[in-house]
Amino acid sequence: MRTESGTGRRQGRGAAWIGALACSLAVPAFAQSQPTVEQLLQRLEALERRVGDAPAAVASEAGEGAPATLGDVDQRLRILERRLELQQEEQVAKAKEAPVVAVNDKGVSLKSANGDYEFRLRGLVQGDARFFFDDDASPQNDTFLFRRIRPTLEGSLGKLVSFRLTPEFAGDSTTIVDAYVDVKLDPAFTLRAGKVKGPIGLERLQSGSAIGLIERSFPTELAPNRELGVQAQGEFAQGRVSYVAGVYNGAPDGRDGATTNPDDEFEYAGRLFFEPFKNTSSSWSGLGFGIAGSIGDKRGAGNNFLPRYRTQGQQQFFNYLSAVAADGEHRRFSPQGYLYRGRFGLLAEYISSEQALLVTSGAAAGTRADLENTAWQATASFVLTGEDASYRGVAKPSRPFGTGGGWGAFELVGRYGVLEIDDAAFPLFADPAVSARKATAWTLGLNWYLTSNLKLVVNYLDTQFEGGAVAGADREDEKAVFSRLQVAF
Repeated sequence: MRTESGTGRRQGRGAAWIGALACSLAVPAFAQSQPTVEQLLQRLEALERRVGDAPAAVASEAGEGAPATLGDVDQRLRILERRLELQQEEQVAKAKEAPVVAVNDKGVSLKSANGDYEFRLRGLVQGDARFFFDDDASPQNDTFLFRRIRPTLEGSLGKLVSFRLTPEFAGDSTTIVDAYVDVKLDPAFTLRAGKVKGPIGLERLQSGSAIGLIERSFPTELAPNRELGVQAQGEFAQGRVSYVAGVYNGAPDGRDGATTNPDDEFEYAGRLFFEPFKNTSSSWSGLGFGIAGSIGDKRGAGNNFLPRYRTQGQQQFFNYLSAVAADGEHRRFSPQGYLYRGRFGLLAEYISSEQALLVTSGAAAGTRADLENTAWQATASFVLTGEDASYRGVAKPSRPFGTGGGWGAFELVGRYGVLEIDDAAFPLFADPAVSARKATAWTLGLNWYLTSNLKLVVNYLDTQFEGGAVAGADREDEKAVFSRLQVAF
């Protein structure tokens, strides 16, 4: 039996590496003669330069400066192979640590490789055109305006903390709309602190980009807008039950709360909402209903304590006299619900706001009363092009405008609503020649969703009043056509 020497084995292995090198350099055997060791070294050095591995001098067994052998080539090939392995391992490690950047119709996001840290940039721009007619008694200016210009920065800082910051650039001054931090202890229990939407109004809690008509309805005038405070929130039973319970500085009806607590009193509010068929294949999966309410004391006069009620056209039709102050308990109560089934949607809510008031000066000084104002509304929608209606609006048209001849999605919306003032408000707490006792409004609208980011809207609105003019006459009806171009991402 023949035994192969060590030199023979090295030469055999070197020959194998030479073959591999020749293949990697794409040198077809049939195209040229057998290369010399010097030629192989030249090609090896060129390959080493390509991968960034400077060739090192390899001493042969014969001594420094001796001609290179197959063993020298074999050793350098091993070094090169290891270098390539290390580079691949480094590239894999960097890929695992690299952040993920995404740009799509939902905005821009930057997320860490493990998903724990994320920053998202979103935006909402709404430009309106508003035209009033038959307004001889109290003319309103036809106008173009920006209704909302709201960039939003939101994200998460690990698995425990998330945040949202939304400034408002529409109007004459810049304000902060939302600014809060969430501590997500559990899906059933999250603490939110900062400036947030009050948890009372159902339509108020809808995103401004998703509301069915250009302006919100009368119940929103009785619900708080933004509040400063702390609230616990969460959901359980696989998302079928959700709740909010919080303590706030306390905002008057239809307004934002003051930047600091104006009267050293707090307001307590909560909401319990049920979606019994959520995440099921039932045709009732879009059913939701609940109840909300608030209670707390308010003591003081002016905008931080008392409301003024407005129409969809933003005309003020009710306010309390300057000699009236809040002086005691303020309670709100609101049953609410919606049903979205295929292309059909229905949303309805009722709000009662009862507040203790005091006349502070004049002949009736010292007069007190608990006045209850109420409002309700019902909004129905129907998507003509077949997409699903939802509380969040038509998410995405099936055939976006300009794609394969598509025209986007079209939706018809109609609403009826009423706001009534307590009869006891007149004449001691409000002037019947200025403030109306009741407002009734109906609105028709057409929404055109060209894409998931672009929406065009046109509304016709009509509001009628009882009282609110001199000699007991009714205030002039408000009639208008509003249109809107909305870009949201």
